[in-house]
Amino acid sequence: MAFSIGILISFLIFVLIGIGLSKKVSNVEEYYVSGRNAGTFLITGSLVASFLSTVAFMGEVGFSYDGYPILLLILTIFNASGYVFGVLFFGRYLRRSKALTVPEYFGKRFNSNKVRSLTAITTIIGVSAYLIAVTQGGAVLLSEILGIKYWIALVIMWIVYSSFTILSGARGVLVTDTFMFLLFSIATFISIPLIIKSVGGWPGAIIEGSSLESRPDMLSWHGLTGAEAYMGTPGEALAWAIIMGVVWGFVIAVSPWQTSRYLMAKNEHVAIRSGIIAMISLIVLYLFLQIGTSLVAIKNPDIVPSEKVFIWAAQNLIPTWIGVIAVSGILAAAISSCSTFLQLIGNSVTQDLLPKARDGQISNKQILRISRLSMMGVSVIILLITFWQPPAVMWIGYFAATLFAASWGPVAFFSVYSKTVTKTAAFWSIILGFMGVVFGESINAVGVTLPVYLHPAIIGFILSIVTIIIISKFSSVSQEERLFYMKIRQLPEEELDSTDQKVTERYPYLLIGSGVVVIALTLIFYYWPVTLAL
Repeated sequence: MAFSIGILISFLIFVLIGIGLSKKVSNVEEYYVSGRNAGTFLITGSLVASFLSTVAFMGEVGFSYDGYPILLLILTIFNASGYVFGVLFFGRYLRRSKALTVPEYFGKRFNSNKVRSLTAITTIIGVSAYLIAVTQGGAVLLSEILGIKYWIALVIMWIVYSSFTILSGARGVLVTDTFMFLLFSIATFISIPLIIKSVGGWPGAIIEGSSLESRPDMLSWHGLTGAEAYMGTPGEALAWAIIMGVVWGFVIAVSPWQTSRYLMAKNEHVAIRSGIIAMISLIVLYLFLQIGTSLVAIKNPDIVPSEKVFIWAAQNLIPTWIGVIAVSGILAAAISSCSTFLQLIGNSVTQDLLPKARDGQISNKQILRISRLSMMGVSVIILLITFWQPPAVMWIGYFAATLFAASWGPVAFFSVYSKTVTKTAAFWSIILGFMGVVFGESINAVGVTLPVYLHPAIIGFILSIVTIIIISKFSSVSQEERLFYMKIRQLPEEELDSTDQKVTERYPYLLIGSGVVVIALTLIFYYWPVTLAL
């Protein structure tokens, strides 16, 4: 009963926030990019909340519980760096474009509605797949906690995230994302130490987990390996972690659900600071989550499916009121991602694919109405698909994300750092990168196992880069493309405020200091007990 009440209260809060903020939305810029006046706290909260979803709190913690926590932390080192590299080398230039959507940026940069429409279509396909995975994860959790049928839980999830997103747009998403970021962060930092305490405490749980009979090598750097493990040899496991880490680093750096947050930032200083704090937050959260949930195997090595490990721990290993916070935090992570994804899809359908809205031929009021109707239609379609598609939280999410790393990654960075890249090259680079991922996944689906260095994302990424280089040599850059390139490369005068610069200059030191603290925590609380066990 306590779990049900806590979840329903959190749902009610999200909906009421959306209703309240919807009254303050009066134009397209407020609905799409929250008036471009969001501060560091809101942008950071939205960056992390839109990234951490049921893929993290269910799919990835299940992967850690299965025997791969350290491998996932190795992956996180690479992917979290995407925040800093992304904002420094792409995000701040994206903000200078004054676009309302990321596809609009590509359309302006290459002076091409074809490129804009293509990036909008890939956004809709990729983000929809991710939205399906996250919605299913939230519904699985909700049905488990409330003891209701899966389809009823799907409908409840849909009503909650669709209502406040459709009503308040970006402004509502930013505020609710930040609220949810605080909720699941508090849930993690309170519940994980108590979970560790319940399975033996520190350092006993780490020592026991290092030699657990049901999970040999669980806390080793490579995790479970051998004939019955699906990670292969230790070398293959490490290669997988590095490759997926780099791929996800590109996802964080260029994906629309991450980079679109920078369009809402008050200035470039806010964008840069937010990227740095988001990187720190992600690494610290994952350090707690992955090691803590993997140790649940000491108490119960037979949780099926493993994606329910955090839920089981919240219900069985910690006090009820803290369990309520933990479960509400997981659901908050799911809903925050769902709201961000739905907003992106609805915005692209309206702003990037409908000619009259794209070309400014209709009024703000009409665009707002069409945007809300688009989001409603998209949300209904997503709901229907979730009924048909069996849940596969982690792997659907991973597939959807790699589409952006492969098809958008090269074009995004070439658009900022190359004067010679052309609209034709960008168009075909996106198509072939996208098709490379789909081709690689199709081969895997029919039972052909590719070596780890031929991951579908790598196939797509290589095709994308080769295409953009070759075609750019045989096509020319237009005057409009050249002028827009020069515009985004020029630092706006308003960014030269000395006070802002002094504050931003301190943030690299914050990043370095946090790295030292994380290393020290890892040595003391993980490495030392594992060494004792060995």
